[in-house]
Amino acid sequence: MALRKVRSNLDRLFDKNLTDLIRGIRNNKENEARYIAACIEEIKVELREGSTFIKANAVEKLAYLQMLGYDVSWASFNIIEVMASTKFSEKRIGYLAATQSFNDETDVLMLTTNMIRKDLQSTNLYDVGVALTGLACFTTPDLARDLVNDVVNLLSSSRPYVRKKAVLLLYKVFLKYPESLRPTFPRLKDKLEDPDPGVQSAAVNVICELARKNPKNYLSLAPVFFKLMNTSSNNWMLIKIIKLFGSLVPLESRLGKKLLEPLTNLINSTSAMSLLYECINTVIAVLISISSESPGDFTASIQLCVQKLGVLIEDSDQNLKYLGLLAMSKILQTHPKAVQAHKDIVLRCLDDKDESIRLRALDLLYGMVSKKNIMEIVKKLMEHVDAAEGSFYRDELLSRIIDICCHNNYQYITNFEWYISVLVEMTKVEGSKHGIKIAQQIQDVTVRVQSIRHFSVSQMALLVENAHLLLSGNSTQRNNLCQVLLAAAWICGEYSEHVRDIQSVLEAMLRVKMSIIPGSLLSVYVQNIAKLYAVLLLKYEKDDDWDIVESLDNLMLSKLPEFQLTDHLEAQERSCNFVEILRFIEKQHSNRIKMGEAFSVLFEGELNPVAAKAQKKVPIPEVYGKDNRDTVYGSETQSPSPKASKKIRNEEELKLNIEESKKRRQKEQESNPYYVKGDKKPMQKKVVPKGMDRSESMTTAISELQSPLEIPGVIGLDSDEGGDPKIVHQVNRDDGEMPEGAVSTDDEGDKNGIENEFKALDMNLDEPLRDDERLFAETLGENPDLKLVGKIKIAATGEETRATASIKMKNRGQDTIRRLEMSVFETENATLDTSAGITDSASIMLPFELTSGAVNEHNLHFVFKNVQTTQKIRVTLMYCLEKSEGQKAEDRLNFTLTFPAIRFLIYATIGSTSYELILADGEFAGSSSEKSDSKQNLKNVIDEITSQTNFSVVEVLEDAVSLYAHASDDSPVCVLLKKQQEGYIVNVKCQEAALANSLAQDLKEVIDQLK
Repeated sequence: MALRKVRSNLDRLFDKNLTDLIRGIRNNKENEARYIAACIEEIKVELREGSTFIKANAVEKLAYLQMLGYDVSWASFNIIEVMASTKFSEKRIGYLAATQSFNDETDVLMLTTNMIRKDLQSTNLYDVGVALTGLACFTTPDLARDLVNDVVNLLSSSRPYVRKKAVLLLYKVFLKYPESLRPTFPRLKDKLEDPDPGVQSAAVNVICELARKNPKNYLSLAPVFFKLMNTSSNNWMLIKIIKLFGSLVPLESRLGKKLLEPLTNLINSTSAMSLLYECINTVIAVLISISSESPGDFTASIQLCVQKLGVLIEDSDQNLKYLGLLAMSKILQTHPKAVQAHKDIVLRCLDDKDESIRLRALDLLYGMVSKKNIMEIVKKLMEHVDAAEGSFYRDELLSRIIDICCHNNYQYITNFEWYISVLVEMTKVEGSKHGIKIAQQIQDVTVRVQSIRHFSVSQMALLVENAHLLLSGNSTQRNNLCQVLLAAAWICGEYSEHVRDIQSVLEAMLRVKMSIIPGSLLSVYVQNIAKLYAVLLLKYEKDDDWDIVESLDNLMLSKLPEFQLTDHLEAQERSCNFVEILRFIEKQHSNRIKMGEAFSVLFEGELNPVAAKAQKKVPIPEVYGKDNRDTVYGSETQSPSPKASKKIRNEEELKLNIEESKKRRQKEQESNPYYVKGDKKPMQKKVVPKGMDRSESMTTAISELQSPLEIPGVIGLDSDEGGDPKIVHQVNRDDGEMPEGAVSTDDEGDKNGIENEFKALDMNLDEPLRDDERLFAETLGENPDLKLVGKIKIAATGEETRATASIKMKNRGQDTIRRLEMSVFETENATLDTSAGITDSASIMLPFELTSGAVNEHNLHFVFKNVQTTQKIRVTLMYCLEKSEGQKAEDRLNFTLTFPAIRFLIYATIGSTSYELILADGEFAGSSSEKSDSKQNLKNVIDEITSQTNFSVVEVLEDAVSLYAHASDDSPVCVLLKKQQEGYIVNVKCQEAALANSLAQDLKEVIDQLK
């Protein structure tokens, strides 16, 4: 005992199991990484042992380490070894590790096909179950393709446990191998009427998941599901069926009318909240579908749904409350009046402690807004903004307020002064991230509503004049306000005729501190300083007040050069350009030459709202040629003359050009249907010349400020506006300007595309199967009573090659078939596998009978001594027909099982260099050639060969491909496939001449199938 205590935890692990590993990890918390690294080294030693028990113990520990985040992909082959164990206790450990660590990129998965197939065909219930469970976790397209038949065969198992797992696994198989959906869907559809409720539920689940993405393909199943909905008492299955009907109803309105009554009965009778919610959801879908085609009075159904949802919303269960709000939002889209009565309940949800419920309530409020209640709702939302905890919810509130107000280009706004005040109030919210959105709204409202421009400009001018106070907060708040100042500066410059004191705004822009504002704002400042300067210059030149003009020039040239020192390239470029223009203007002013009118031309015209998709709508010119340039650029475009490129020195020529430009622009505006025309009488510009010192008044205003964000004169939500007359605003609610020749379309919204894996499953399931869609099964024999279909599967290779023939028998007649007995005529090379429990090949009694239309399957296991040639085995099926009159008649059906030699090859890979060396040695004793007249392209032929055989591709050329595999004795098999004008030439080389002849013939048959 003392010695055991002395031994370190590391030594104890070497001969211990998973329990000791976990105990050791807990005892070595300080050196956990080092301890686990030593454990992994010990596990590697254990994996090299010959005992599967030791390997299983090691893999079990690896599975635990994988859950801790350690990569165990290096042990993939060892995991497969444990999966192949004959003991279920060890096999289960291997499959568990495989489900955790295997994925599509695991190379060794190609080695598991036959092993998993053997487990799927096992008579042990638990072996089949663990194989189905594991395959669902790590199936790949190749595994799904190779094993789909085995999975489908399990649908006819006598054990409900196996049938249920096989049905559920089919969903994963369909995703990985979509081509299997159509051939196997009839078998899956049959499981909807399985006597076991578990299997039935599994089938409903799989079909509902498939129909969720492609509902139109499953419309034909509506009668079956309608029957299940009326007869089943399983709430879980009813939820799935009703959810499926919700997807099918938009495709077939008649189905909706039929569903309305049973769904209403379920809503009134069920006590299960989950089922109630799904019923309401589907009723909503039904009402939307019916009302769109045949309007009628469905008030009772709507009121019932709204009433039940109100109960859900007021429930103490947060999940039910959330689902109630979610469903209520769907009703709101089509029947908003029915939801209006619950406005108070929704507003109370804004006080809920659960943020997701508050967000859902915001979605509902968005649809409840009208012209009458918008101010009330926004006021309450702004109160929640002040009390909100957490920046995310506060930002979401601000975003929803803006979305509500700007809906459909301000459809519900009647008082735009109030909305401007709301936007200004939002700039005071600390930590907001919606500065850009607020700025865009201020700009958009000012552009669209002409009557609000005077008020908006006055508010923005105050913001610009007090920018130094607004930017005194922290960096987050400063970045937010910079966006608003950007909009304010642009509005003051663009609509300068509404600025009360242009000189004051200009000076405020010029004295901004460049160290605290971003370059994007600085570049906008420079642009709008130029606009304000142009207005003042034009005014002072018109009054011939040259002293004030000189003072203005000096002010500009003394402040603007500081802007040239910014790091922001655009702001720097604009500043440099503007300074050079100013120097030129100052030079002209020294000669008493007026430049105001010429400079103002740079900012002439009015900017209109531009449609969001205007750039996308620009039509592509039909011709780009030099001769048709007028077609591209317009009929009025003329090539510039040499004289036009020279500098205009004559003032009369300058004025003439200005007048011509004005007339041309006015003509374009009149012909543009999207241009919002202003009043014919221009608004009188109010310009206050510089005449007094403002520093004293500004100092007084600063001292009276309560807060950095409280600006004197800025109208807020709490401002008293009583007694002001109501103004009816004319709002430009057009989408915006569009390029000439644009075609408006309504179907350009972003659509939620179906995922790629589900796109492949979008197929018509009602069409009959084509021959190329069948899953590699061939008809063995048939008569009026029976039809036999068989598939060949190679189970193992070695000294004695084993194979399995799966024979599916279908009763085609009306009589019951009993006493099925099979006689197999063994050959010298092919005998039945006695390990499968068969003692007499001349008389094999089948353990089932076939009623009319029934299908069942039986497997024959063979052992082959020599697989150099194609093996053919004769089989006779004897049976007894029991007619309805009580008469009995015996009959038989003879057929042949064919095992092509090509199916016994072993998959192997080789490099192109080694492949050439093997061919160069010339030691192949067998060589054979065949010719196929198939006209298929080479890629399709390669895909067909690799999918049906175990050949690997060595090298692909333009008109040839080299293939490689191993014979059953591991000798190399080389194939060269050449495409010629008349077909394909198949050349096979291997050690045995008989094998070469058989392989060449088999490959020819594979290629001929593609004709």
